[in-house]
Amino acid sequence: MEKADNTIPSREELAAYIEESAVSVTNTYEQSPVVLMVDDAIIGTLGNFSASIGKAKSKKTFNVSAIVASALSGNTVLHYRSMFPKNKRKILYIDTEQGQHHCQQVLKRILRLAELPDDEKPDNLLMLSLRKFAPKIRLSIVEEAIGTIPDLGLVIIDGIRDFLYDINSSSESTDIISKFMQWTDDRQIHIHTVLHQNKNDEHARGHIGTELNNKAETIMQVEVDKEDKNISVVEAVHIRDREFEPFAFRINEEVLPEPVESYLPKEKKIGRPTKEPFDPYKEIPESVHRAALVTAFANGNIGSYDEYLERLKEGYGLQNVKLGHNKAVKVSTFLSNKRMVIKEGKGYAFNPEYHY
Repeated sequence: MEKADNTIPSREELAAYIEESAVSVTNTYEQSPVVLMVDDAIIGTLGNFSASIGKAKSKKTFNVSAIVASALSGNTVLHYRSMFPKNKRKILYIDTEQGQHHCQQVLKRILRLAELPDDEKPDNLLMLSLRKFAPKIRLSIVEEAIGTIPDLGLVIIDGIRDFLYDINSSSESTDIISKFMQWTDDRQIHIHTVLHQNKNDEHARGHIGTELNNKAETIMQVEVDKEDKNISVVEAVHIRDREFEPFAFRINEEVLPEPVESYLPKEKKIGRPTKEPFDPYKEIPESVHRAALVTAFANGNIGSYDEYLERLKEGYGLQNVKLGHNKAVKVSTFLSNKRMVIKEGKGYAFNPEYHY
């Protein structure tokens, strides 16, 4: 029986699980081998998973191509270094969004970055395009591949969102992350996955983004530089090891990512800090959001957007949170992204079962 399914184990199975999971003070346990680094910072070990997040067109797939090329060649690519054991050199690359033609272009790019022929089948890299399959079938295919490919060390999943029917489903998200933890532990591999950020803030999308933030070894953000749109910047937003210095890359004439050696990380300003834009997630506690919404929707659903904004101003005002028009608009967008409020036709309904 799988450890991550929903079947209730027998008492015998539970006893076996307890024995298997017990930690002894006298046993010797090996530290997870380091397999991926950025410069001298550890971003990936066997038995764990990591993620890249970023908005659309931030060049996340170019960044992941560099990670794979480093793992494939053993060389430093961009700032990525890899050191997979000899029995962990196989790489599985899963693409859930693009068709086979686009995936082939990504595959050729990886081979060129790894300084390998791009017209010969690589020995240690298998790429699968799963765009045409339903989420459950995609998951089954990946599970079968992970369970049967010998000497597997690295799995890329670009992107995790397509394993779910509902990106805001807590149960689906928990199931997927539980699978990641099971696969990485049982096979002693590293998984690196990709997820979009919300359009209106820096948070990874949906409940699956929350689960990734809670469980991943490293979360890296890929972001277009605000001063030069031809440059993408990579930085750690969550890392168990010490943080690495943000680095930048651009796409060269050969359509390959190359480092921007002249890039300097933005220095923090000395003196009085600049006030950051209003963020309903950071500045308003969840309990206040809920209390305000209970008040705003005390008389049921709200029929129009203008009325909805006015009711939000009243509800949050009673919680000592003053909202002008612009802040009310930001709050309404946040509530929609979190599915705390759901649009029904032209009206709006409070969803008290939301997952924050």
